Amino acid sequence: MSQFFQIHPENPQARLIKQAVEIIRSGGVVVYPTDSSYAVGCHIGDKTAIERIRRMRQLDDKHNFTLVCRDLSELSTFAKVDTAAFRLLKAHTPGPYTFILNATREVPRMLLHAKRRTIGLRVPSHPIAMALLQELNEPLMSVSLILPGETVPMSDPYEMRQTLEHQVDLIIDGGFGGLEASTVVSLLEDEPEVFRVGCGDPSPFTDDL
Repeated sequence: MSQFFQIHPENPQARLIKQAVEIIRSGGVVVYPTDSSYAVGCHIGDKTAIERIRRMRQLDDKHNFTLVCRDLSELSTFAKVDTAAFRLLKAHTPGPYTFILNATREVPRMLLHAKRRTIGLRVPSHPIAMALLQELNEPLMSVSLILPGETVPMSDPYEMRQTLEHQVDLIIDGGFGGLEASTVVSLLEDEPEVFRVGCGDPSPFTDDL
């Protein structure tokens, strides 16, 4: 049975954030709000928790997991960022974008794309997500909360509670979530490529640079 924390979306209660991070550190799978939609996350190196998320979302080994980071300097620890990519990242983080980049050796192998050493990275602007990351002091391994057979993320925390109470350890209720996941942009080639259009405006990456 999962726990259910009601956390203020603008002024997160420090006590509840601390408890949530303790659950993450002890191997828990946690549902939390971001500036796009709700996401499900776990500790970056916890193989068991990652496998639980894979089963819950029915993901194959070609899925790009995302590391949700506090800021650009943390992101740069886990991804190879050249000057052009850095300029784009600086202009569009924090925000509702996930960027696909080549991973550094800091990223656990089990999180990497099966055929390429790539990883998704994002820096959110949601106060609850940022509070979790500050307390955790490292990135949170995450995927959007889109259940198998669905095309949009879950948005109602009470519905999440009914549906997922035996599949996750904690649901953070930060109010209704968005119905669009983040916009996914690949920065692997010379020109950015939009892989998925979500709630982040894709036009900065499709216009001529």
